[in-house]
Amino acid sequence: MAKYSNKINKIRTFALSLVFIGFIIMYGGIFFKSYPIVMTIFMLLGLLSIIFSTVVYFWIGMLSTRAVQVVCPNCNKLTKVLGRVDMCMYCNEPLTLDPSLEGKDFDESYNSKKTIQQ
Repeated sequence: MAKYSNKINKIRTFALSLVFIGFIIMYGGIFFKSYPIVMTIFMLLGLLSIIFSTVVYFWIGMLSTRAVQVVCPNCNKLTKVLGRVDMCMYCNEPLTLDPSLEGKDFDESYNSKKTIQQ
């Protein structure tokens, strides 16, 4: 069984990993000190990764402000839900806003518009 987590947390983790990947790429440029053009390319690629991370953080921040806030029935904490189904940010309890999905097994494909309604 796949490990599920909250969509907002997944995107934030991706953005954080972009920051570290950017730093690693920039540090890789240090190995090419004797080749200034190659070192500059590594530095610029690392900088682009960090800038893209900033864009992703901004995007998820804007998306997070529009997310529906619900109280998790398991841990009683306020959490945000994106889409038809999502997980609690704290206890990973499956949550849904669609009454037709209550009682069904959790599946992220319910958020897809291509999902055939049964």
